[in-house]
Amino acid sequence: MGELNTFPLSYKVKGQRIVIVGGGEEALNKARLAVKTTASVVIVASRIDADFSSLPVSVVERPFMESDLDGVALLFVTDRGPEGEAAIAAARALKIPVNAVDRPDECDFYTPSIIERAPLTIAVSTEGEAPVLARLVRAKIEAMLAPEIGGLARLMGSLRDRVLHALPDLVARRRYFETLATSADVARAVEAGQGEAVAGELLSGQTGETGIVHLIGAGPGAEDLLTLRAQRLLQEADVIVHDQLVPNAVIEMGRRDAQRISVGKAKGHHSFSQAQINTLIVRLAGEGKRVARLKGGDPMVFGRAGEEIAALRKAGIPYTIVPGISAALAAAADTATPVTLRKVSSGFILATAHGADDDEVKHWAALAASGLTLALYMGKSIAPEVAAKLMANGLGAAIPVGIVVNAGRAGRSLHRGTIGELAGGAVDFADGPAVILVGEAVAAGDWAGAAALAEQQFKVA
Repeated sequence: MGELNTFPLSYKVKGQRIVIVGGGEEALNKARLAVKTTASVVIVASRIDADFSSLPVSVVERPFMESDLDGVALLFVTDRGPEGEAAIAAARALKIPVNAVDRPDECDFYTPSIIERAPLTIAVSTEGEAPVLARLVRAKIEAMLAPEIGGLARLMGSLRDRVLHALPDLVARRRYFETLATSADVARAVEAGQGEAVAGELLSGQTGETGIVHLIGAGPGAEDLLTLRAQRLLQEADVIVHDQLVPNAVIEMGRRDAQRISVGKAKGHHSFSQAQINTLIVRLAGEGKRVARLKGGDPMVFGRAGEEIAALRKAGIPYTIVPGISAALAAAADTATPVTLRKVSSGFILATAHGADDDEVKHWAALAASGLTLALYMGKSIAPEVAAKLMANGLGAAIPVGIVVNAGRAGRSLHRGTIGELAGGAVDFADGPAVILVGEAVAAGDWAGAAALAEQQFKVA
C-alpha cells in the first residue's frame, strides 16, 4: 500500500470567500462545486465566457487584482495566462491555498470528487492523478447511500449534548450512535420526519450492554474475500483478537481505535494456549466489550472454535459465528478444481494431516479410492510421509495430487503431480500454509504453471 502525498481533511470556509480566477467552462465547473459550501463565491476574469447566471456567485469582469484575495479561504485558478500566474503568486505570498486546474504541480490542494449528503460529505481523491477514476468511484459510493443519510447525520449532531448527559460512558455513547446509524427503524423515522422522537425513545431505553464475541472467519487472507458481515462487525468491535495467519491488512479493516491483541500460533510456538485464549475472550466480553475473534479461513474448520464456544456458553456470554472462505475452497477456486464432479467425485473431505493416526489415514485412503476428493490441511512438512501411508493403505500411485500454498492470495504457489510422486521424494514448498488436494477430480482443474512434483528434489524447510 503506497503512501499519500496529501493529508485528507475538511477545510472550514464558513464566513469566508472562495475566489475563482477564470471565466470559462473550467471556472464554471469549480463554481458548481464551491457553491455547495456556505462561503461567498466570486468569479474574477477579464473575459467571462461561461454562463454563471444560474449560480449564486458574484461575477467581476476585469483583470485580477491582489485585493481580490481579501478574506479568501481558497483560490481556484483556471486562467493559464498572466492573470492566472499573478493570482497564484499573490496567493502564495499571502499563504492562501491554491488549486491551479489541470496543473497538479502548482496545486496546494486537490479538488476531490464529492458525495454530498449535508452535513455528511465523502470525498474521493487521486491527488490529481486520475480524476475520471475518482468520479467513477464516487458514482459507486453514491449508489450505496440512502437519500435520508444526511438527515440522519443532522439528527445525530443535534443529539450530541443530550446523549453526552444521558450516557457519560464513551463506549455506551458510541454504541448508541452505532445503533442509530444502522437501525432500519430509525432510517424510516428520519425519512418520515419522526427521527428525533424515535431516537429519544431509543436513548431512554439504553442500559449497560453486555459484551458479545463474534467468531469471524477472515478467509484465506485476501481483503476482498472478507464477507460484508465480517467487515461490519470489525468496524463495531472494541477489541480484535486475531490469529497469526490473519494478514495485517485484514486486521486494519477494524475500527481505528479498537484494541488489537495477537494470540498467534505458529508451528512449534504458541504465544497463547487455547485455554488462555478462551479465558481472554470471556474476560473481555464480561467487561461489556464487543470482541471480534478473528480467525484465518472459516472459524468452524480447524479453527478450534468449538472450544471457544464451549467456554462462552459456560460463562453465559452471547456469541455469533461469521463464516469465512476456508483455505480448501480458496485452493479449489485458485485452480478451477471441481472438488465434486459428476461421475468422478461425489464428495469432498476436509482433514488435517498433522497428528493423524494409522486408522485415519486408512480411512482417507478408502475414501479417496472410492472417488471422493481429499483436502488435507497442515501437512506440508509431512506430505511425503502422508502420501506414502495413503499408498500403503491401498491408494493408487497414479491418483492426481495438487498442492496450493497461500491459497486465495496474490502470492500463491501451485504444485501438481501424483500421490506416487509426492511419496517418492521431499518437496521444496514456498513459505505459508498449504492445502493438499487428492483425488481424480484434481486432474480436471487448471494447474497451468504449477511446478511438477516429479521435478523437485529439494527438502521442505
